Amino acid sequence: MSEFKKLGLSAQLADVLQNMGFENPTPVQKEAIPLLLQNDPTDFIGMAQTGTGKTAAFGLPLIELIDVEEKATQALVMAPTRELGQQIGQQLKDFSKAVPKMNIEVVYGGAAITNQMKALKKTTQIVVATPGRLLDLIKRKAIKLGNVRFVVLDEADEMLNMGFKEDIDQILSHTLDIRSTWLFSATMPSEIRKIINKYMVQPLEVKIQSEVKSNKDITHQYVVTKTANKVPALRRFLDIQPDMRGIMFCRTKRETQEIADALGSMGYGTEALHGDLSQAQRDAVMKRFKSRSMQLLVATDVAARGIDVNDLTHVLHHKLPDQLESYTHRSGRTGRAGNKGFSIAFVNPREVRRVDELGRKINVDFQKVEVPSIQQVKSVRISKWANLIVNTEVDEQADEILSGIKEKFQGLSKDDLLKRLITTQLDHLIAQNGEEDDLNEIQGKKKEGKDRKFLRYFINVGTMDGVTKSDLVHFLSDVSGIDRKAFGSIELQKTNAFFELEKGKQSGLLQKFENIDIEGRAIRVNLDEDANRKKSSTDKQGKKKSNSRNNRYGGNHQGNGKKKVSRRDNRDRRRRR
Repeated sequence: MSEFKKLGLSAQLADVLQNMGFENPTPVQKEAIPLLLQNDPTDFIGMAQTGTGKTAAFGLPLIELIDVEEKATQALVMAPTRELGQQIGQQLKDFSKAVPKMNIEVVYGGAAITNQMKALKKTTQIVVATPGRLLDLIKRKAIKLGNVRFVVLDEADEMLNMGFKEDIDQILSHTLDIRSTWLFSATMPSEIRKIINKYMVQPLEVKIQSEVKSNKDITHQYVVTKTANKVPALRRFLDIQPDMRGIMFCRTKRETQEIADALGSMGYGTEALHGDLSQAQRDAVMKRFKSRSMQLLVATDVAARGIDVNDLTHVLHHKLPDQLESYTHRSGRTGRAGNKGFSIAFVNPREVRRVDELGRKINVDFQKVEVPSIQQVKSVRISKWANLIVNTEVDEQADEILSGIKEKFQGLSKDDLLKRLITTQLDHLIAQNGEEDDLNEIQGKKKEGKDRKFLRYFINVGTMDGVTKSDLVHFLSDVSGIDRKAFGSIELQKTNAFFELEKGKQSGLLQKFENIDIEGRAIRVNLDEDANRKKSSTDKQGKKKSNSRNNRYGGNHQGNGKKKVSRRDNRDRRRRR
């Protein structure tokens, strides 16, 4: 007998599940399905993460309990995002293949409401909806909920986080007073309890414990680095694992966009997904991600709800979430369908204790991993590049093209040519903004060699010249003969740029750029006097602040009789002049 049939499902539905490849029910399905079938009508609470099979846990009982002969909407499923709504709707349609007369419609914002109104004119037993669009349809009298006997609130915690509490209240006011309300949530904040107390009567409850939810196919790791070095550290992992395909979770929309833009400008296949994007933009991003047109999706927790991608190799955390349930929710997006996955948290030294606490609470052993060094990244990249060259089939046009450019390489030995090719491969791996080779941090200790002092310079080369930050570092290093690691931050503008150079390395710098020109335009490099003067002043003030309490209040104030001069005194003096 089918394992699903043992739960009380009909033979027809069990056969559909078998044809779909469903073999054994998940813990939440095993506990929820019999309760919902045997206790109709009943209110129900299901505590479980995304990826644990919640849709089948409520969807299969719905299909069994709906009366297809009744010409009215009997079940309403609400979800926080369009993506999740579409995912739920598709699964319900797949499950209901054994019930030909059943019709399921999905309605959401960002799509033409007239098409959805037209679809709802047909007999529709189950409606899957986002709260905002459902309210619009109710106001237009395009949907009637007076016969709804089942209301499912999926990802209820996220609907509240997105501000849908009032919408849910309005929607439920249009349904029967006597109905079954099934609520599914990853977390149980106080607002969820308010909904339970208001709309439910003695609900049955199923809670899947964290120990059960933790996926054994996921390796949990963490990296200790400065907050400012989290993105450079991420780049190293992307470089050393070019086959990585993952999602990086961030807390804010602004942070998400900034990280995606920074990586994209350096040539990495990354895009952002957050609530400020239009629905068309979000659809386009997800289409590219699912088609493998990008390596990394940078997303907020809310925007990533409903993303259903089974072959993610990595989940990355720019910052750890506040709730442990959110961590398991995030990390559960990898290691699916029997595949191995990695969940890597980027933390600063002060956050290491949170990793330890999280590991104890969810019964997971976190492995500390090191940020790859620049040399490791170079070695991996060159090795993969060499294998690619060796295994590439020669194009039939190559002979003709080679004959036209062969003379350009006369005088170069095989080794000379290979060295130049290797150099071009290493271009994008050059440390950006003077980053160090070792980005790892030690908890509670300060690494040596991090207090480098820089001088700021101006150069009349900018984005109009088609240069990137990496190009500029190359150019500066090649002309000056100064090691690239000595250069600090780069600020590119339209017609010029500013760059930092480590103090003590500047000897002969300006002279090296005399008589250098690009396409007839003389290159000019100057010391940025104003910026360096301000920086020097700031450094001095910082030193003063770090002195004794007496020094903070005017140096030898009590010993030399000098009076501290305030800004107001200076203003008065200028007026008297």
